[in-house]
Amino acid sequence: MRKWKSRTMLLATALVMLATGTAVAGEIDMTMFYPIAVGGKPYEIINGLIQDFEGQNAGIKVKAVYYGNYDDTRTKCLAALKAGERVQMSVLFSIDVFDLLDENIILPWEDVVQTDEERQWLKSFYPALMANSVVGGKTYGIPFQRSTIVMYYNKDAFREVGLDPDKPPATWDELASMGKKLVKRDANGQVTRWGLSIPSTGYPYWMFQCLATQNGLELMNKDGNEVYFNNPESVEALQFWHDLAYKYEVMPKGSTNWGTLRQQFLGGATAMMWHTTGNLTPVRDNAKFDFGVAMLPAKKRRGSPTGGGNFYIFKSTSPEERGAVLKFVKFMTAPINTAKWSIGTGYVATGPAAYETDLLKTYVADFPAATVARDQFKYAVAEFSTHETARVKKFLDDAIQSVLTGNATPKEALDQAQKGADRILRQYK
Repeated sequence: MRKWKSRTMLLATALVMLATGTAVAGEIDMTMFYPIAVGGKPYEIINGLIQDFEGQNAGIKVKAVYYGNYDDTRTKCLAALKAGERVQMSVLFSIDVFDLLDENIILPWEDVVQTDEERQWLKSFYPALMANSVVGGKTYGIPFQRSTIVMYYNKDAFREVGLDPDKPPATWDELASMGKKLVKRDANGQVTRWGLSIPSTGYPYWMFQCLATQNGLELMNKDGNEVYFNNPESVEALQFWHDLAYKYEVMPKGSTNWGTLRQQFLGGATAMMWHTTGNLTPVRDNAKFDFGVAMLPAKKRRGSPTGGGNFYIFKSTSPEERGAVLKFVKFMTAPINTAKWSIGTGYVATGPAAYETDLLKTYVADFPAATVARDQFKYAVAEFSTHETARVKKFLDDAIQSVLTGNATPKEALDQAQKGADRILRQYK
């Protein structure tokens, strides 16, 4: 009789815990902080993948906590960890790796994987995406929400001015000359359509890194303790960005907003824009005109930094949680799931195997633009990342803004940025 009552009480307790959302004994509850940095509804895809994972892995629950951008997500995540909250993993900026190591809060994935199959999984991602993931021979970030910068262009506008819609600009000279042809003015001489727009808010250092790379310069070393802001190639790159507005008059003077540029492009206010491939799906779904996607043009070479977020696992996790995190991240990066993610958002599928799935093969056959960012990997470099990245890149961001608003020359602004960066990075050499 007593055993029957005891079992009845245990069953009742379990039912109450399930009904109230309280964790059942043996269940692993995990929290993941996640940034939403582009348009569309990527969180809906993440939620769907989480539901699929939980359906296949009874006993593991994943709670996604969403924030608006990478910087906000990192700040909230670090605050939660310092407050002792249970946060097992997060998708954070790939460029945060040095700062997270300096905070001593992340584990290398080599400490988590145990089998040969799992070690092989660590090698399954595109090498270009691992450039911001591996430090000192250890893998700290698993690529997921990753991108390169691509050029979106309005093919109808190209046809309108007599340009070949299948031959977007491939060089800086062509960018300037075609951009001038694409500028459209009303009867009063007011611009109604710019030839080109490059966003200078949000991630100005990222857009500038494209130009520096195309001019043959990588802006930082692999140890994250040295930058080359005022090298001649860097000064020349910033001068070209300035000249696109002030000399060639193909883009507006001053700042161009990252967050609203996609809508400007869709509304016909600019014929070309440089932006993340993470906006590919929203552009595809909303464009009322024929559009194309192209690699960025070259000066000395083609080039774009990679971008976006990686999965990180935190040191505060228990052994059981580490196993659950590994299972979840492997699920999220499985070829079929990264194929779904890429199609739903426009972000790059992070491993070659995803492009061998029937799902993605069919998609790219119908929509070849989806392969441009991937094909650009052969010209890609690591996104700008150093120790104390936020402080260091702030000097560069400020220099870019001062030049684009006509308040400083590229040499003056970049000399100042170099001095500030050197002062911060000196202690890490």
